[in-house]
Amino acid sequence: MSKISLEYNGELRNTLIHLESKTEILTDAPKDNNGKGESFSPTDLVASSLAACMMTVINISDINGVFGIETCSAEVDKIMQQTPRRISEIVVTLKIKTIVELSQKKQKDIYDLAHNCPVALSLSNETNQNISITFNH
Repeated sequence: MSKISLEYNGELRNTLIHLESKTEILTDAPKDNNGKGESFSPTDLVASSLAACMMTVINISDINGVFGIETCSAEVDKIMQQTPRRISEIVVTLKIKTIVELSQKKQKDIYDLAHNCPVALSLSNETNQNISITFNH
């Protein structure tokens, strides 16, 4: 279990502290919602967490070289709905470079890992998760 401490700093900003590591994250409201947009918004963190979780579970599964992953990266786009204000869609593009060409089965295994990561399973069914994975070696 992780414990996180949060403090409101004023001006629609918060400081989040991961108590075990003392790592800090600053959040800021986005420009389109009265903020300065100078840091991650809380919804940016949700969208980014989806991609980070996917990459983490995929790479945990590759610890023994099952997939031969050389590099793994992602780009995330978050689409907001205005009424009610919420994330309507998260677009994740994963790019995985492997040392050998992966079989269709191994590619499907990676796709399944991504779609079943803890964050993906925690998001509302009303939040569209548009996930694409490209492989190259």
